[in-house]
Amino acid sequence: MTLDRLSPGSGLQAFPPPEKWDEWREYDPKQWPRRVEKRYMLVPTICFNCEAACGLLAYVDKDALRVRKFEGNPLHPASRGRNCAKGPATINQIHDPERILHPLRREGRRGEGRWRRASWDEVLDEIGGRIRAAFREGRRNEIMYHVGRPGHERTMDRILKAWGIDGHNSHTNVCSSSARLGYALWSGYDRPSPDHANARFILLLSSHLEAGHYFNPHAQRIVEGKLAGAKLAVMDPRLSNTASVADYWLPTYPGSEAAVLLAMAKVILDEGRADLAYLERWTNWRHFMADRHPGDELRFDSFVVELKEHYREFTPEMAEAESGVPREKIVEVARLIGAARGAFASHVWRGSASGNLGGWQVSRALQLLTVLTASVGTPGGTSPHGWNKYKPVFWEEPSGQKQWNELLFPKEWPLSHYEMSFLLPHFLKEGRGKLDVYFTRVYNPVWTNPDGLTWLEVLKDEALVGLHAALTPTWNETAVFADYVLPMGMASERHDIQSQETQDGRWVSFRQPVLRAARERMGESFRFTYEANPGEVWEEDEFWIELSWRIDPDGALGIRRWFESPFRPGEKLTVADYYRWIFENAVPGLPAAAAAQGLAPLDYMRRHGAFLVATGVHGLQESPVAVPAGAAKDPVTGLVTAAGKAIGVEIDGKVVTGWPTPSRRLEVFSPTMKEWGWPEEALPGYIRSHVHRSALDAAKGEMVLIPTFRLPTLIHTRSGNAKYLNEISHRNPVWIHTTDARRLGLRTGDLARVTTEIGYFVNRVWVTEAIAPGVVACSHHMGRWRLHEAEGSRWAAARVSLQQTPGGGWRMRQLDGLGPFASADPDSRRIWWSDGGVHQNLTFAVHPDPVSGMHCWHQKVVVSRGEPGDRYGDVFVDTQRSMEVYREWLGKTRPGPGPGGLRRPLWLDRPLRPAEEMFVIKQGGAASHPLEPPRAPAK
Repeated sequence: MTLDRLSPGSGLQAFPPPEKWDEWREYDPKQWPRRVEKRYMLVPTICFNCEAACGLLAYVDKDALRVRKFEGNPLHPASRGRNCAKGPATINQIHDPERILHPLRREGRRGEGRWRRASWDEVLDEIGGRIRAAFREGRRNEIMYHVGRPGHERTMDRILKAWGIDGHNSHTNVCSSSARLGYALWSGYDRPSPDHANARFILLLSSHLEAGHYFNPHAQRIVEGKLAGAKLAVMDPRLSNTASVADYWLPTYPGSEAAVLLAMAKVILDEGRADLAYLERWTNWRHFMADRHPGDELRFDSFVVELKEHYREFTPEMAEAESGVPREKIVEVARLIGAARGAFASHVWRGSASGNLGGWQVSRALQLLTVLTASVGTPGGTSPHGWNKYKPVFWEEPSGQKQWNELLFPKEWPLSHYEMSFLLPHFLKEGRGKLDVYFTRVYNPVWTNPDGLTWLEVLKDEALVGLHAALTPTWNETAVFADYVLPMGMASERHDIQSQETQDGRWVSFRQPVLRAARERMGESFRFTYEANPGEVWEEDEFWIELSWRIDPDGALGIRRWFESPFRPGEKLTVADYYRWIFENAVPGLPAAAAAQGLAPLDYMRRHGAFLVATGVHGLQESPVAVPAGAAKDPVTGLVTAAGKAIGVEIDGKVVTGWPTPSRRLEVFSPTMKEWGWPEEALPGYIRSHVHRSALDAAKGEMVLIPTFRLPTLIHTRSGNAKYLNEISHRNPVWIHTTDARRLGLRTGDLARVTTEIGYFVNRVWVTEAIAPGVVACSHHMGRWRLHEAEGSRWAAARVSLQQTPGGGWRMRQLDGLGPFASADPDSRRIWWSDGGVHQNLTFAVHPDPVSGMHCWHQKVVVSRGEPGDRYGDVFVDTQRSMEVYREWLGKTRPGPGPGGLRRPLWLDRPLRPAEEMFVIKQGGAASHPLEPPRAPAK
């Protein structure tokens, strides 16, 4: 790309030109007014302080061989050289004086705080030996890898499949699973990819522009869209920074969002603003009509009448009563969405979808608006994520594992999206299984998940978790209950591939360890990345390769072969081998672009950091399909199958790819929902939340707590060792409306006790009119704590006492707040803030949605003035009561198996997909296809 100058003739440039990245000179600002030059090598990598994967340039001091700062990479197609506060704060993380630099082995009991330094050989031999023994003894489901934010594409899929285990666990069910399921039921793709820059109307559910999913790349393009004339509406009970700059703020009562969206759909249908031709062409309306009127002629005009009748109750008046948003505003926004036909961009990820029982119907209702306006996969519309996201393939792929781990996918949640991650300790307590080796990586469940003290109880029990290895470069609340703490590289200290659906286009970016890359450019060579990293900090890629060789040293288990070089048969795979093969063989257009600059593809990515694979990615559902001999076509639906598998659908006389759903169409009606026990939810609908007004006890003073919003300057648990970010944001007061504050006698800064169904926390309040009455809110990612002096980042974590009480309770009290401390970083003596926030998640019982499996984050609470003896940051939790609540929500499920003895619909994907026969519970039963096509009417 061309790097623009700041102004014509100024001689200044927005970014250092790439041809000067090997030798870039700047004056040292700390020496001003003396003009002291610094010699830098600029090395591209990727930020890891949220999921957006924005590009970074590391400024490596060529004399000191030290990274001095991080700025944006102008060659990155998504972030385009721009970063939020979190990107440059990477410098804090790599130079954090409290980071872990060597592997540590527990001494004493878990959580006691006694550690000794271990060697990597000790680590690899013990863990590898335990895993090898488990495999030989047929205990493959006792090995589990539990990841929060992966930060790479498909690496662990290949590793765990090579091991032959069903052992991948994630954070998805505390993050986005409800939204994912809602989208997947429509199109087979589980995430949206809005083209904000070219939209005519943008609707965001929650505060995406300021802090949401991919918010830096999205915010850039939302601003571009607004500058080009697009209107922006934000549906959020809080007046977030995003809502404050929107054209329309719709402060919906929590959980009412689907009702508002369906009222908008009704307006669009009733006023003739829907694109009915698109609806007829691309939706599975025939299945709906065949289900409702079996044997009748399948007529589209009859379907439209039925659809209008189905949504008859969702009047603007009804939506106003549910949401509190004026009916006139609902109608006005609906008409603007209808007028944006073909260019309606929208997004929901967490917020309403993650907060509420039935939140998956929010994304289904939102996608209904996209379908009605024919804005699916169009310029300015909302595409499925898979069109805009690159995924690598490998020289050899292990087959699906012949295992099904019911600790991950239990029978009660056959439609879960994805693993029932946050219920792991509850399952273990119930005796559903045990773990022999448990890895946590970029994951801190004791702090992040609801009911963290149940996690703590299980992690302390060696009969339930035999060995826990925490792969983390910094201390966290979960790592202190590990047996090994293994320091893995920060964002700029390891290799990874990342790609995200940030825009209209597809790109791939390359994270690399910048000190290793710089020194290799200078002529040095390294066998392992840790030789160039601080201390003995490894990178994950090399760790898993080495561990796999220790598990299978002679190849007898059939594992080692997957970790041999594709270029040197029989020799150990290296990271250079791995990425060289992908970039040479699996990124369309990259080899030619590299050759044009006289570079090998791997060297191109090392120099540029990113590559734009495609732009203008639209209409892929119309891609033609070559129909093999013997294929069958359903005369009613147009579904084309070969060897019993759907391969496409006939549209207007042509066989095209369609969508990866059973019908190969957009499924406005979901036969899957009906066949798996939820017939009443087969169409986009509205499920009243567990925090609906009717579920609150006014006599007790119950209100709704929104704990899901985040700040743009913090990073879940990863911002704990970023001093710049903690200086900016270190409090999470409880937002409360002025009318509620008056009723309770509270003023800004007063202590309040917030009581949940399993405990309470004590926090200060912020009285504001920027939130709906009857609703309170408290940001997550604050309230970090440490039990022992050397086990937490003092930039963010208060020291606490944690004591069990008679009857199964736990009490936490802050002993020391934040303040100056002595370290190698002089800034640690300059800490001026004393507050680190309050940890609210401990007091939340688990609320697993009975369909999607999503933890429903919103809480029914009672807010009251602090009681005598209450102190800021106090927490009390009754874990016996939390198990009771878990069982109450377990009772809401409708367990499998489904049709043909299936554990899960074959078409509904899952991470680390097993061999197909593992989807069937009764091996003797035939697994029927989860969709029965409608029959032609009898003549």
